[in-house]
Amino acid sequence: MQIFYYSDNMNREQFFTELKSLQAKFDALAPELELTVRDPEMGVEGYVVVWTTLAAKGGPLGRCGKGGTRITTQVSLDEVKMLARIMALKNAAAGLPLGGAKSGLRADPAAPGFEQKYRRFVSLVKPTLVENGGIFGGFGFDIGGAPIHAVWACDEMKSTRGFTGKPVEMGGTDYDREGIAGLGVSVAAETMLKFLRCSPKQTSCAIQGLGAMGAAVFRYFGETGANIRFISDPRLGGTFELTSAPTADLRKAVIEQNFERTKALLTEIKAHQLGLDEVLYQDVSLLFPCAVQGVISAANQARIKAKYIVEGANNPCSEETRSELAKRGVTIIPDFIANPGGIIAAFVEMNSKISPAENAKTRKNVEDAKQLTRDRISENVSRIMQLVSELSIEPQQAGKYLALKNIFKS
Repeated sequence: MQIFYYSDNMNREQFFTELKSLQAKFDALAPELELTVRDPEMGVEGYVVVWTTLAAKGGPLGRCGKGGTRITTQVSLDEVKMLARIMALKNAAAGLPLGGAKSGLRADPAAPGFEQKYRRFVSLVKPTLVENGGIFGGFGFDIGGAPIHAVWACDEMKSTRGFTGKPVEMGGTDYDREGIAGLGVSVAAETMLKFLRCSPKQTSCAIQGLGAMGAAVFRYFGETGANIRFISDPRLGGTFELTSAPTADLRKAVIEQNFERTKALLTEIKAHQLGLDEVLYQDVSLLFPCAVQGVISAANQARIKAKYIVEGANNPCSEETRSELAKRGVTIIPDFIANPGGIIAAFVEMNSKISPAENAKTRKNVEDAKQLTRDRISENVSRIMQLVSELSIEPQQAGKYLALKNIFKS
């Protein structure tokens, strides 16, 4: 894999001139694949969008776009298009020869009959898969995803090649359970703090959302000795303040996403409870928004007190809001730089040459994915922070420049 390195003698004017040109080229792109599939009899509606495969040219998978599968009752084609566009930037920023894509299924994963709907969605999408001559790299995990979906999808496709995040015994990286995306967000925060000559052990933080992403950030960033002071999730019923380091039992419950046990332990230690969104407004050094998109906006950005934000969720801030926060001195590592651990793991899985049996025995794909995530994200955050320091620009501008240079490298 190759990644773009900027010229050391670039000045600020040259940077913005080139960024504007690259952005115009990206904005002129139309999705290479924009698909809606329906089965009215079964009540199935789903979407696949491949935004661009330019970054995949010359790569081991050919012209292929990849991203996870979002499953909610409100997911729409427009939402999937937005996410596919972000994936194009994220994959390119990570230096992966992989285009950006996303899929979505409009359904309730907890409803009766969901398995049949999911299987039908997979069968309708099969012709677009790379292994069937298409440009879609396949299914994966996103909001609404669960490990059993890998089993259903692979059974429906009669292949393990079209789903990433599979269990190790199926040749996968198990990146959702392993929290590899959250590992990357933690590494992004550590790298940013190191560049700014700060220590995680002297950093207080708040984590919004304790799903797969937030729980993994809690796990990995907690291992640095950071002071995790606030956690929040609707399944806990609000925001909770931790006045001391989490106990081993509480750590285990949060990491395993055992919300009933977590609530019981928070009650036991008499953790102070606040409103659900109050996690965003606490006086901490570092905020990790790890829930859903659009949680920090023009309407509430003035209430943010954190000095640093590292985005775990996809698009928790708009570009305009990031700029407003930057004017106030808030350093933000954007989602497409901080959270590509999942797609890095997917790339490892898609290109693995070992058998499922060997992977189950050695966990090689898991360890390879974790190491590549650490390496790539630390490199990328260091690179954008250097650009920020040298050219007095915003991290999102530096990150977008890096991504766009990789998309249009040829």
